[in-house]
Amino acid sequence: MPHRILIVIGHPDPSPERLCRALAASYAEGAERAGHAVRKIDLALLEFPMLRTMQEFEHGAIPDNLKEAAEAVVWAEHIVFVFPLWLGTMPAMLKAFLEQVMRPGTAFAYPQKGEGFAKSMLRGRSARLVVTMGMPAPVYRLWFLGHGLAGMRRSILNFVGIKPVRETLFGMVATASDAKRIGWLKQIQRLGERAI
Repeated sequence: MPHRILIVIGHPDPSPERLCRALAASYAEGAERAGHAVRKIDLALLEFPMLRTMQEFEHGAIPDNLKEAAEAVVWAEHIVFVFPLWLGTMPAMLKAFLEQVMRPGTAFAYPQKGEGFAKSMLRGRSARLVVTMGMPAPVYRLWFLGHGLAGMRRSILNFVGIKPVRETLFGMVATASDAKRIGWLKQIQRLGERAI
């Protein structure tokens, strides 16, 4: 059954040689070959402001050049985030993007008087985090407990109703052989075919 898939490339470097771009392209290729509808957002190609106040977050308008991105988040049934691990978590540009598009009225609603919790508005969607890193992936999971990704999963994606959130981590990317990278691209392509 075809799915609607949004791929968010969260690497701030626009260089086409970045592994994140190749991984995103492989996922898209597999998904499109299997008949899924695919949209892509490359954050390195966008200019948008950072939010600086609660007033902006709660009552400001989504910037014009991110309105299509916010619409794509609502359109998607499955969202794939592809990004490098920087200082143990997502790059600041990806966090700034999520703050802009995961706004009240788009991704969640504040509770009305007498209600207990915010209402998630993106229920029924799933996500995958595809993350590259310089350290071995098991070290990030076991020693650092994957805290940066856990925060993204629980405090952002699960909060707005996106679950399950699966993870694919690729470690030691700077020293990986060509054969290893080709294997990663094939692995991601298979995930795209299955829309997971």
